[in-house]
Amino acid sequence: MIYLSHLPFSLQGSCKFADMFTVSQTSRAWFIDRARQAREERLVQKERERAAVDIQAHVRSFLCRRRLQREIRREIDEFLKADDSGSSKRSALCIFKIARKLLFLFRIKEDNERFEKLCRCILSSMEAENEPKVWYVSLALSKDLTLLWIKQIKDILWYCCEFLKQLKPEILQDSKLITLYLTMLVTFTDTSTWKILRGKGESLRPAMNHICANIMGHLNQHGFYSVLQVLLTRGLARPRPCLSKGTLTAAFSLALRPVIAAQFSDNLLRPFLIHTVSVPALVTHLSTVTPERLTVLESHDMLHKFITFLRDEDRCRDVCESLEGCHTLCLMGNLLHLGSLSPRVLEEETDGFVSLLTQMLCYCQKYVSQKKSNLTHWHPVLGWFSQSVDYGLNESMPLITKQLQFLWGVPLIRIFFNDILSKKLLENPEPAHVPPASSPQNVLPVKTLLKRAFQKSASVRNILRPVGGKRVDSAEVQKVCNICVLYQTSLTTLTQIRLQILTGLTYLDDLLPKLWAFICELGPHGGLKLFLECLNNDTEESKQLLAMLMLFCDCSRHLITILDDIEVYEEQISFKLEELVTISSFLNSFVFKMIWDGIVENAKGETLELFHSVHGWLMVLYERDCRRRFAPEDHWLRKDLKPSVLFQELDKDRKRAQLILQYIPHVIPHKNDGYEQLRQLSQHAMKGVIRVKFVNDLGVDEAGIDQDGVFKEFLEEIIKRVFDPALNLFKTTSGDERLYPSPTSYIHENYLQLFEFVGKMLGKAVYEGIVVDVPFASFFLSQLLGHHHSIFYSSVDELPSLDSEFYKNLTSIKRYDGDIADLGLTLSYDEDVMGQLVCHELIPGGKTIPVTNENKISYIHLMAHFRMHTQIKNQTAALISGFRSIIKPEWTRMFSTPELQRLISGDNAEIDLEDLKKHTVYYGGFHGSHRVIIWLWDILASDFTPDERAMFLKFVTSCSRPPLLGFAYLKPPFSIRCVEVSDDQDTGDTLGSVLRGFFTIRKREPGGRLPTSSTCFNLLKLPNYSKKSVLREKLRYAISMNTGFELS
Repeated sequence: MIYLSHLPFSLQGSCKFADMFTVSQTSRAWFIDRARQAREERLVQKERERAAVDIQAHVRSFLCRRRLQREIRREIDEFLKADDSGSSKRSALCIFKIARKLLFLFRIKEDNERFEKLCRCILSSMEAENEPKVWYVSLALSKDLTLLWIKQIKDILWYCCEFLKQLKPEILQDSKLITLYLTMLVTFTDTSTWKILRGKGESLRPAMNHICANIMGHLNQHGFYSVLQVLLTRGLARPRPCLSKGTLTAAFSLALRPVIAAQFSDNLLRPFLIHTVSVPALVTHLSTVTPERLTVLESHDMLHKFITFLRDEDRCRDVCESLEGCHTLCLMGNLLHLGSLSPRVLEEETDGFVSLLTQMLCYCQKYVSQKKSNLTHWHPVLGWFSQSVDYGLNESMPLITKQLQFLWGVPLIRIFFNDILSKKLLENPEPAHVPPASSPQNVLPVKTLLKRAFQKSASVRNILRPVGGKRVDSAEVQKVCNICVLYQTSLTTLTQIRLQILTGLTYLDDLLPKLWAFICELGPHGGLKLFLECLNNDTEESKQLLAMLMLFCDCSRHLITILDDIEVYEEQISFKLEELVTISSFLNSFVFKMIWDGIVENAKGETLELFHSVHGWLMVLYERDCRRRFAPEDHWLRKDLKPSVLFQELDKDRKRAQLILQYIPHVIPHKNDGYEQLRQLSQHAMKGVIRVKFVNDLGVDEAGIDQDGVFKEFLEEIIKRVFDPALNLFKTTSGDERLYPSPTSYIHENYLQLFEFVGKMLGKAVYEGIVVDVPFASFFLSQLLGHHHSIFYSSVDELPSLDSEFYKNLTSIKRYDGDIADLGLTLSYDEDVMGQLVCHELIPGGKTIPVTNENKISYIHLMAHFRMHTQIKNQTAALISGFRSIIKPEWTRMFSTPELQRLISGDNAEIDLEDLKKHTVYYGGFHGSHRVIIWLWDILASDFTPDERAMFLKFVTSCSRPPLLGFAYLKPPFSIRCVEVSDDQDTGDTLGSVLRGFFTIRKREPGGRLPTSSTCFNLLKLPNYSKKSVLREKLRYAISMNTGFELS
């Protein structure tokens, strides 16, 4: 202890004392810190030592376990190896102990082979004869081991399921393992194969069945049905199944066992439907691979149970939502296939079956999209689909589609529509008389038709008149409505097979007429008034009735479009002409009322679909009647629509008046003009054979037998004349001089009828495969193909084919850097027409609207559109109308404009004489080495110009251009025949004439005779000239004078 009183008290002493005190404090802190660090180091060291001990313990434990596992696995391997050798049967207890050890350390990847051998060992023990101690299942009878055995077999069977989820049935080795594990599952989920229960052991069967049920329940809780679904889908979701009969039988039996054991409870029917019946084309594969499984389904009346379960709306929705759209179709296909195999059940459960199918389709329909988007996927049956698509089902989609076809197959249609089809329609005892198709008028006598259509005979009235009388709320009507809703929903949902559905529904000739008769009986007064009332009622009953009408219209339109005139007018398939009169009258009135009452203006959704359906069926009938009449005079006119009223509506810009003109202009009276001869021929007649007789310069009929050759030359000659620019029906483009309709062709009387006639002749040439030398402008060919209707079509892009200089001048406006207004242009086009300047306004009032930088792009497009479309709109429309009356648009839709030009005019290449020589046939003694033949080919090659060679070809074949694919395809083949006498004395080849021709022996000097031809047979009749110069002179004269038709 230091006492302050003993220390000297001075400033110097105070400083020293303070320094000593500071050093003392620093040393203390340092000492404390060192002690703390040492303490922490000792703690860390202890932790390290403890961790090292723990690590060593774990390592020793791991090594011990690994050593023990190796020893156990070695023991298991030795046991299984000895079992493989088959030296002695192992007891069930030994198998149990080995299995327990394997399960204790089981790893799927490492122990898969051991597990396989264990399963084989267990199955082998079950096959032993009269050795209870060997049977693996015998341990279930031991009180000490029962519970352990049950747990062990549950684990083993679930590991079997785990392997089944990984195996691929298309691989041979995997398919063997699948068979093994399925056998394990089959063996230990049913007591039927247990030998221990035979004889005295039969009394134990109920207890053993209970154990099996317990095992199956355990598997179901862990996802047993999902395992089977994966296995079946991998093996069956393909055109040809890769599951063997035994494998498929075992898998399906395993799926069915829990359902049967549970006495078809809803809790097990649901997973069975979701995971098993939804497997793609399952019933199809069962019927081909193991049909006895379907017999099991039928024996348990499974279809009836499925219908009972799914007809409930909530349960059906739950199943569909669990499956999603793609697999819902698979479930639907399997149910339809089962229904086709069990017609008795469908007859009893029609309402329920129709209900569940409709619900499934409605569920899928919610996700069907009309167009592609980032949220949609393509489905081969549903089209664009907003749910995820399982592309693994694509290979099985043909089979699924085939199953869906049962819905519109004849057996199901007969069952569903039995109430309608069982009724008999009273027929008109006098069939309608139809004039033959070759008749120019093709019109029924109006008085006769009116008399038949509206006579008061009861038999005809039952077919034609909407008599009414059926209550719409009756059970019969409701049943038919529900069925129609089903098929209409299928049409709007299964978009990619819509045509298949329509074709199936129209297969039975009597379904549609009887459905029409049924429609006519609805309501107190008959069809029209009832359906018009339904348009204003937003009730479920009204929607069902309108769905029935829509289905009738869609199917009828499809049917009529695929029937030809003979089937419609003469055979009168499905509908009699009198029925078509009544139907068209109903449709005409219905569509008119929908438009005139303002329903169409604001229509959307189902109402708009109904309008398009009814209107489409109406226009098909109208176009058919225009081509060949079946309806009475003025049948299509609306007597209650006065033209003055319509004009007033148009003046007021009323929407309904515009819609009348847009959709049903035929209800307004207008004059129909005619033409003569060829222009009057119907489409059917125009496609037939047309005979032609030529008159020569002397006014005498030429003696040509028209076997198509004469008509071909007539067609080529008439087309050549009408396309001559001097006639001013057509004009040539600047530069390449290609043809397009002349804007000033209106100077001709009936010029539009002439263009229609030209279109028909051009269509006839294409239809007959006759090439004609008519080079069209590219933009006009585009219009002929209908390309200008595409949203991607640009008139500016086609303008160079009309006038390249005009195109350059017009497009230079777009690149003009200055103010376009300085050029003084307006939205109009000035044209010199026969000495007078005519101003065409591109838009109303266009001549007063200047072209500016803001509207110059619009001006360019308007000008291009005017020059190529507006200016010749009427002429082009008339020509295309005539052309398409012969050649349907879909026939030429596949061609580009150059390809269409080739189709019309053939190749521009010169005639290939070597190709012609190669495919020439000789008669009358001529042959390829004959001197006259050698002279002929030399003259054609050396002395004739390309134009003369074309005239020569036309002289013989009536066509100046070679066939598109070469002379090998000229029918009949090009032929040359040696003749000795004039054509009127020619009796054909004789032995003498052939020998004289072959040896160049002339019967008389042919110097005064000209070569002749039979264009019908592509035959050149050539005298046996003595000099080459004579042959050249006569041949040139003959082809220039065009005397090829004369036979004498």
